[in-house]
Amino acid sequence: MCLAIPGKIVEISGSAARVDIEGVVREANISLLPDAKVGDYVIVHAGFAIEKYDEEDAKETLKLLREIVDAEPG
Repeated sequence: MCLAIPGKIVEISGSAARVDIEGVVREANISLLPDAKVGDYVIVHAGFAIEKYDEEDAKETLKLLREIVDAEPG
């Protein structure tokens, strides 16, 4: 199963962006989103930003994902 996760773009260099996902910064290719800019929330899947995402929806999604992880035993 694959999972796409929302994150906030904190830096852009060419077609690469540094995306903050819950405090973990990862590099993602943004070539699919030519209008992406620093501060935008995007959905990241397999190293690619595949869609811009509303900030409120991104935060709610991350909250729900955190609840799922926290509910896992062990």
